[in-house]
Amino acid sequence: MKWTAPRIKACKGVEKIACLTAGDYATARLLDEAGLPLILVGDSLANTLLGYETTLPVTMEQMLHHTAAVARGVRQALVVADMPFMSYQVSDEQALANAGRFLKEAGADAVKLEGGRLREACIRRLVGNGIPVMGHIGLTPQSVRALGGYKVQGRLPAEAEALVADAEALEAAGVFAIVLECVPRELAARITAAVSVPTIGIGAGVACDGQVLVTSDMLGIDSAVSPSFVKRYAQLGEAMKAAFSAYRDDVMAGQFPEPTGHSGSNG
Repeated sequence: MKWTAPRIKACKGVEKIACLTAGDYATARLLDEAGLPLILVGDSLANTLLGYETTLPVTMEQMLHHTAAVARGVRQALVVADMPFMSYQVSDEQALANAGRFLKEAGADAVKLEGGRLREACIRRLVGNGIPVMGHIGLTPQSVRALGGYKVQGRLPAEAEALVADAEALEAAGVFAIVLECVPRELAARITAAVSVPTIGIGAGVACDGQVLVTSDMLGIDSAVSPSFVKRYAQLGEAMKAAFSAYRDDVMAGQFPEPTGHSGSNG
């Protein structure tokens, strides 16, 4: 049965929600076949696939391109597309038009945007027009310049109170879930208890209703990237390099393709 925004919302207090990111067809297909209920086409693909230092440069057209590839690989999971920087901040009309493109052109099931009370009116506009929205508070990477870097949010009492208020505002606006990124686990537990929609944590502790990781991080594809909250489920980066090197050596030694083998007939 296909996962929907209401079905994800109904998981609150019933079952934990596992989410990973994807930016291409092959990864999305594998995640879907593995039973992931929620796949995020995160703007983190700016870093992991496109080589940017931050998420800020990624464009609407790039996000639409990658979202469409993911959607083509999915049969069951809910596909959530990240709205990139400056695709929703100018006006609610801009946000509605761009969010609509993700559903209409790219095949996404929902969109995600960053910010708390500041985005309440925008989210109401999207939800009111039939577009499911996931919220995102705490460390919001699109605000990295204003935040002064990638660091834990909500350590001070006033900051914690503001984040609780942000979560409650997002719930009131109609989001079906809220990403909590890099907030203290005690605060994440408090926010999770305060709202009736699922919280999806990333670096926010076990009390959240679900968890999300960047897939390349949990697979160990880039050994230079190792957030403290990430559990490495594989070390594919080293395995891939070893395979590439073995192929190079075989080609240079004239051992591939084998003279009697079947490889190479298709070019």
